[in-house]
Amino acid sequence: MAASTSVVPVPVTAAAVPVLSTNGDFSDLREIKKQLLLIAGLTRERGLLHSSKWSAELAFSLPALHLAELQPPPPITEEDAQDMDAYTLAKAYFDVKEYDRAAHFLHGCNSKKAYFLYMYSRYLSGEKKKDDETVDSLGPLEKGQVKNEALRELRVELSKKHQARELDGFGLYLYGVVLRKLDLVKEAIDVFVEATHVLPLHWGAWLELCNLITDKEMLKFLSLPDTWMKEFFLAHIYTELQLIEEALQKYQNLIDVGFSKSSYIVSQIAVAYHNIRDIDKALSIFNELRKQDPYRIENMDTFSNLLYVRSMKSELSYLAHNLCEIDKYRVETCCVIGNYYSLRSQHEKAALYFQRALKLNPRYLGAWTLMGHEYMEMKNTSAAIQAYRHAIEVNKRDYRAWYGLGQTYEILKMPFYCLYYYRRAHQLRPNDSRMLVALGECYEKLNQLVEAKKCYWRAYAVGDVEKMALVKLAKLHEQLTESEQAAQCYIKYIQDIYSCGEIVEHLEESTAFRYLAQYYFKCKLWDEASTCAQKCCAFNDTREEGKALLRQILQLRNQGETPTTEIPAPFFLPASLSANNTPTRRVSPLNLSSVTP
Repeated sequence: MAASTSVVPVPVTAAAVPVLSTNGDFSDLREIKKQLLLIAGLTRERGLLHSSKWSAELAFSLPALHLAELQPPPPITEEDAQDMDAYTLAKAYFDVKEYDRAAHFLHGCNSKKAYFLYMYSRYLSGEKKKDDETVDSLGPLEKGQVKNEALRELRVELSKKHQARELDGFGLYLYGVVLRKLDLVKEAIDVFVEATHVLPLHWGAWLELCNLITDKEMLKFLSLPDTWMKEFFLAHIYTELQLIEEALQKYQNLIDVGFSKSSYIVSQIAVAYHNIRDIDKALSIFNELRKQDPYRIENMDTFSNLLYVRSMKSELSYLAHNLCEIDKYRVETCCVIGNYYSLRSQHEKAALYFQRALKLNPRYLGAWTLMGHEYMEMKNTSAAIQAYRHAIEVNKRDYRAWYGLGQTYEILKMPFYCLYYYRRAHQLRPNDSRMLVALGECYEKLNQLVEAKKCYWRAYAVGDVEKMALVKLAKLHEQLTESEQAAQCYIKYIQDIYSCGEIVEHLEESTAFRYLAQYYFKCKLWDEASTCAQKCCAFNDTREEGKALLRQILQLRNQGETPTTEIPAPFFLPASLSANNTPTRRVSPLNLSSVTP
């Protein structure tokens, strides 16, 4: 991954921030650390605290620099000197969130740093007023069309500067944010791409660009600078686009070149495993991360989702109490507490904490989705729909919100609506069997049985998480009186259950054995029918049918009825029931090639 040329340091001025060499070189990590420390300082001076924190954390993961290697601060220009007093005062006001006051004292300043802080103060002032109005007046579920009133003015002013080519990398970033907030997505993408070329070190611009990319095709057409920062961007966007294998490969490459101690990369790897539902692996990484960084709050809501899925009440309770001690008014803390109450089936309390999270940050995606789930549990479908819609407004790539909307409309018995939402969820998660099974059920309700077959078979082929696809496919064949295919599906279902040793719902296992017993009985395969009937006797709902069938088989055998040999091949008992060899995990269903997608 490393190239032969090293990173070339660029002279720094207040007006121009250093750029990277165009080869995306990782060979000189000490030079990369200098650049990270420099950008951490520059972003901090402009109030871009999250970008500053990201750069500082990444720099911390690299080896320490010697005194002689430390870079001097950027030289001060004449414009900086003239604006120094106003900037110093305004930055103090900015730091205590007095944004209007900061903007007032920066009005008329000419230096790029002071001008950025002036525009950024006005932007944040508008955002703060919008959030206050959202929370105080309407509440998070009825926020309506509350807008940041400063956006249009900011756009006009920044547009003029942009046309005159007077914006530096930070100014371009802010211009892009304003365009995104005004839903001018295409223009925003162009500006963010320009910002990454002018100032590749600024993580905030890459992250904003990430939020606007909806698919891999869109990513291919972006003209991005060839810098080492691009590797972090690609790893992040692959995670967001559910391209988990590619993301994990990128993060592994970053670890290999020297970022093995980065808590950011470790947390992103845990999130990636969470997204592909490798719960054990994700839990293991999160637990290790907690040991290394015990006061970390970022991504702890994702950790709590994993604990929730595993029903680990004591661990989730400990996490909730621990985060409360660190900072009870962080959105992640509220979501963790919400998950804790949800696991205890106290759904009203859970929804209350998710609402509290949204009061702290109305654009926090996880809280909207989780609140939708809670309203579903409380059978409040209209509130659930609103919550899921807000989640989609925040991030159109959130498959959970699309899937939640599908479930809600399914409850409301509106199959055309839920088909649309399940399709959107499936587009975002093409290899998630739950989306495919939900789609199959929708098609069944709409009597589009060929499409339903395709979905169920595809769900099985990609790895059926809930072990339901084959049963549903078998029942569909039963409905269409395709007994041969139905039997084959039930056989594969039984094979899967016995090969992986999972404990499943007895109802479906008994359904499979009952059908196979009846099928083999009709085919006059007495041994196979007898084996399946005996299995039926192990379940309450099929016990009597199994006993009756065994009596019939015994009676026919006593009468000298011979088994038939004219049976469509291949039909067989699950290997684990009739022999010692292990059954195959994946076997193509008989005569299903015509409906395989």
